[in-house]
Parts: sequence; structure tokens; C-alpha cells
Amino acid sequence: MNPTVIGVAVFACAFGGALLGMALRRALPAHHLDEASKDTIKIGVGLVATMTALLLGLVTASAKSSFDDVDAAAKTSAAEVLALDRALARYGPETADIRLGLKQAVATRIGVVESSGTTRPQGLDPMSTGYGAETERLTEAIRNLKPRDDVQRSLQSRALDLAETMLQVRWMVFASGGSPVPVPFLVIIVFWLTVTFMSFGLFAPTHLTVITVLLVCAASVASALFLVIELGAPFDGLIRVSLDPLRYALAHMNR
Repeated sequence: MNPTVIGVAVFACAFGGALLGMALRRALPAHHLDEASKDTIKIGVGLVATMTALLLGLVTASAKSSFDDVDAAAKTSAAEVLALDRALARYGPETADIRLGLKQAVATRIGVVESSGTTRPQGLDPMSTGYGAETERLTEAIRNLKPRDDVQRSLQSRALDLAETMLQVRWMVFASGGSPVPVPFLVIIVFWLTVTFMSFGLFAPTHLTVITVLLVCAASVASALFLVIELGAPFDGLIRVSLDPLRYALAHMNR
């Protein structure tokens, strides 16, 4: 889902609902807007507004948690890359090709993420060639090493553990890359927001100040959903997971 498109659509529905409410106020008979009717509508809309706030809070918390998990995974991956590189360096000169391949794989990963133009670009497919396939080949190369003593056997085991952990982190990152807001939830939230803003317009006086306030409120709730959708695309958009830890790891590899 495109966050900008979703944000504009939510704004249009919310503010359009307010304008529709103002139009209905002029069209409805007077007894439909008496004090008893107004109190009943306010109670019903208050319930809808409360449910909307609760649902938005849950969705926002879920999106932020998902984004934080991916961010933590990126930092963990950078630390494990450096640890793996140092374990291979301590193993001996026979791991030089593996270390070079590891550095190239990290550089490929950074380049693909930086050049991606969509939420989940094809180049980031964990089963495609590139970082994921290269990491699996490096794992096999480490497994095929022939240690000469207990120290090298210990370092090989440590390197294998780190490589496998890197693969697990990679899968977790891709599994967390989906939208945090299912389409049915989004449709329901937009419907509730439209109903709520329609009730605002139904009882609001029609002048510039009120219209401006309703416009700002509609923009506010639209920006909230925009941010939620934006957090669901951790490698794309305005809010992105920082690649600085991986760049730091890349700069300190093969030393």
C-alpha cells in the first residue's frame, strides 16, 4: 500500500464526511436535529470515536513494534557480520576468500536496499541471488573448512553459528516487511472516521473557522494513518531503518 495515497484517501473521506454532514444539516427537517436527536447522535458517535481511537492505538503500536524489530535486526546483523569476519580472520589465511565474499555480500545488501524503489523490491527477495544466496554459499564454505587443531575447530563452530544466526535474522526482517494494517481494518477505520466527521459537520455552524478546524482535524487523522503505513515499509519511504550499522561493519571488515 502506498502511504501517500492512503493518507490522501483518508483525508478526503474524513473531510468529505464533514462537508456531507453540513449539507445534510440544511436538508434535514428541523425536528431531526432537536436536542433529543442531538444527544442520541452524540452518544452513538462517541462510541464510534472511542472504538476508532482504540483501534488506531493498537495498529500504531503494532506498526511501531514491527519497525523496531526490523531496526534491531539490522543492528544485530551488523554486529554479527563483524564478529563473523573476526572469527574467520582468527581461523587463518585460508578463510581469505570467504571473508572477501562476506564483505561483497554485505556491500550488495546495502546497495540493493538503498536503490529499492518499492516497499518490498524483488532484489530483496531472500530466495533470490544476492545477499541471501551469497550468505548461504559462505555458510557452506565455512562448513567445508578442514580445521587442523582444536582452536580452528572452535572458531569454525563459532563462525557457523554466526552465519546461521545471520540467516535467521534475514528471514525475520523479510517476514516483518508486510503492511501492519490489514485492508479490512483500514476500510473499517476509514468508515468510522467518515461517520465521526459527518456527525461533526451535522451540528457545526458553517463558517470559515469551523471548516478550517475540521480540515486540520481531518489532516491530523490522515497523517496518523500515513505514519502507520509508512512504518510498515522499513526500507522505503520517509521513515526508514538506518543502514549506518551495516556501513560501519562494511568499513571495518577484512582488516
